[in-house]
Amino acid sequence: MISGMEDHDDAPKSALEIAMARLRQKDADSGATEQPLTDEQKARIAEVRQAAQAKLAQEDIMFKSSLATTWDPEARTALETNHRRDLQRIQDERDSKVAKIRRGA
Repeated sequence: MISGMEDHDDAPKSALEIAMARLRQKDADSGATEQPLTDEQKARIAEVRQAAQAKLAQEDIMFKSSLATTWDPEARTALETNHRRDLQRIQDERDSKVAKIRRGA
């Protein structure tokens, strides 16, 4: 080993690992602690995710059905725009509910 070089076996190997290490350090410096989820929280999160997945699947089925019977390019564009908006809304609702459960609310 060359003098002055540190042993990097324990160093993060990817940009993601480096970013996560920095976030953990920032949390530690600010006094934030990581609380493990309770079994009840895990179950509620699983329910929220499952319900959101069902809504996403239903939205996809409805979108494909509407798209199959629509031939006007402007109407198809409107359907696609609304579909993307609806998918994003469902995902945002899911993420909001999961965050609320994680906070213990």
